[in-house]
Amino acid sequence: MSAAASQPPDPAPDPGPDPGHAPASSTGATVPARRLARDHVEQSLRTALLTGRFIPGKAVTLRGLAQELGVSPMPVREAIQRLAAENALYLKPSGRVQVPEMTEGRFAEILTARVLLEPELAVRALPFLDKAAARDLEEIDLKMDVSIATGDPEAYLRLNHAFHFRIYSAARSLVLQPLVESLWLQFSPYMRTVYGRVGTAILIDHHKEAIRAIRARDEQAFADAIRADIREGMSFLERVSPGPMPQPEHPRKQPSAQKGIDEP
Repeated sequence: MSAAASQPPDPAPDPGPDPGHAPASSTGATVPARRLARDHVEQSLRTALLTGRFIPGKAVTLRGLAQELGVSPMPVREAIQRLAAENALYLKPSGRVQVPEMTEGRFAEILTARVLLEPELAVRALPFLDKAAARDLEEIDLKMDVSIATGDPEAYLRLNHAFHFRIYSAARSLVLQPLVESLWLQFSPYMRTVYGRVGTAILIDHHKEAIRAIRARDEQAFADAIRADIREGMSFLERVSPGPMPQPEHPRKQPSAQKGIDEP
């Protein structure tokens, strides 16, 4: 992870005996501990992606990530393989890991997918969003206003994610929400890079319209507010992007999950 991308992921608490290399018993007693370690590492990496602590195109090593997180390479390897399956990370043949660079085609596809999926997920969540949820969202939005005024892009990204997923998680969708989460993992590092260059002072969102629609129980207005928010945010990224986005490279075969990731 590049030092230019703020701070590295917060180190994981000491898991005690090395869960990545603990010998498996005949009953598989070590599996839960290994899964717990992997899930913790995966959540740390997801948070790092969502808050832009990875720089698109900048490679890091599996061993370096394991040291930063305070765990062995095994749970890091497993977590990275899961995130690579969501197109959030790219596994290089050398064993290094990086966020794929944003291309024009990829950006356009992410925008299209977000506009299709997120308003629908929001509408499905609306019956479960009560007055308390509206107050929660209002509080998050007020904090976002502060992050915009103070020029804190990492806080803005964290709070923007919290706002949207306070809505989306209410739908309890087992299909749409994982798809939307994957999209956010793919564009958030690029968003952080752009905000780090141009700041947050001129950002515009449609969160207040969304909150009003929740209180009015207005499905159409709610979907329209979410859709407008997505289009505004993504068009801002496109407008202020420094220079043209790179053209996509020819796809390269990913290392087999069965073979693991060889250390450089």
